[in-house]
Amino acid sequence: MRTPPLVRPVPLPPTGSATTSRPRRVHRWWTALAAVAAMVAAVPIATTPANAESNGGVRVMPLGDSITDGFNVPGGYRIELWQRFTSGGYRIDFVGSQFNGPASLGDHDHQGHSGWTIAQIDANVVNWLRATNPRTVLLHIGTNDMYGDTSGAPSRLATLVDRITNTAPNADVFVATIIPKSGADNQVRGYNAAIPGIVQSRAAAGKRVHLVDMYRALTLSDLADGVHPNATGYRKMAAAWYDALRAVPGSIGGDTPPTTPPPTTPTGDCRVAYTVSAWNSGLTASVSLTNTSSTPVNGLALTFTLPGGQTITSGWNASYSPSSGAVTARNVSYNATIAPNTSVDIGFQATHTGGTGRPSAFTLNGTACTVA
Repeated sequence: MRTPPLVRPVPLPPTGSATTSRPRRVHRWWTALAAVAAMVAAVPIATTPANAESNGGVRVMPLGDSITDGFNVPGGYRIELWQRFTSGGYRIDFVGSQFNGPASLGDHDHQGHSGWTIAQIDANVVNWLRATNPRTVLLHIGTNDMYGDTSGAPSRLATLVDRITNTAPNADVFVATIIPKSGADNQVRGYNAAIPGIVQSRAAAGKRVHLVDMYRALTLSDLADGVHPNATGYRKMAAAWYDALRAVPGSIGGDTPPTTPPPTTPTGDCRVAYTVSAWNSGLTASVSLTNTSSTPVNGLALTFTLPGGQTITSGWNASYSPSSGAVTARNVSYNATIAPNTSVDIGFQATHTGGTGRPSAFTLNGTACTVA
């Protein structure tokens, strides 16, 4: 509870004299004023709602540091993400003990803590999860760890992810690579490189953990101060979260609603490099798609047929439909164009019944690609 605000001492009533005509009335007036002041001092002034905002929707916990809180832009990525939920017909209830953001943000609850490290989040996350029981967790954490012991950051993240999945085993946990940071790109890249393995090993053990490639969604030009996103950067983060959530049925309520496929343009030559990492009943596939022609490719629709027994459960940097058989991978908001002689990396997690082979052919916007 907040400490009540200080109240200036009430002056003593003036002392009656031979020339004072109404000493009793003045005394009564000052006594009443003192009583009112005491009442005011006893009532704390609230800066946040007494109860968390809730609309009965799917509980989603935005979890992390100042980037989740929304430094520079109060509300941060949660503003655009909320608007996307609304326009997409999803009813979402943001949960957490923190509260901030503009009126355009329909639900101000979150669990973002400015300046906090992975270890600090880990020390408190069990209580937060038990208090709010989220269906889905959006975890972006590690930026503040880039100032100190960066080598131990992946291990601390793995411990945190385990703590979340053990406390809330039925929640879908979306673990993001952290966004770029000015002057620390080597540290950020080193930390981010370990995150896919952390996610994959938990997914292989049956945990509901999913990877979100947030690093590639932003560039340094999307930062306001070299660390925190500007308004454009936060909107890009929202788009990456939204695309990832829509790829996992149930994470934001029901199945993903149908959408109109984005337009694509015919392409020239293209090349696909496809790498599989498999375990007992699961696998991840990393796909590098290169435009080897002399003209840009606008709008991506990469089609391929998964071997029998393989079913996509989640993906990154693309949306996949359907989840098995003849699949089409379509670009998300931030990678709709491939310039000549450049590549786009996408990927997915899948289950399998023993066959871990790769598709035999790939077609980009109607044009067959060579397979590396």
